[in-house]
Amino acid sequence: MTEIEAEQTRLQRFLANPLVKSFIAYSIFRAFYGMGILIVTYFIATSENNPWWYSLIFLAFSMVFSRLLFRWIKKRRAKEEGPDVAATLDTQSAAAET
Repeated sequence: MTEIEAEQTRLQRFLANPLVKSFIAYSIFRAFYGMGILIVTYFIATSENNPWWYSLIFLAFSMVFSRLLFRWIKKRRAKEEGPDVAATLDTQSAAAET
């Protein structure tokens, strides 16, 4: 086995790790969801019809909603992939909440 093949298998093993998969999924979720929240908040904050504190209420709501949405995604994904992934997702979620 050449050095390049060994490096590729090491990378494949790393990417196959359930914790890494979970982290990547969580990062993608947060990136898209966060961008959407920023866009909506910008339009709420710059609207002349709404008071400035509407954007704060929206941001507080989105914090709670994102946690609930990601928990739902975790549960759905855990059912599809098995108990090992569910334990890994719970571990990552607990680490993210601290």
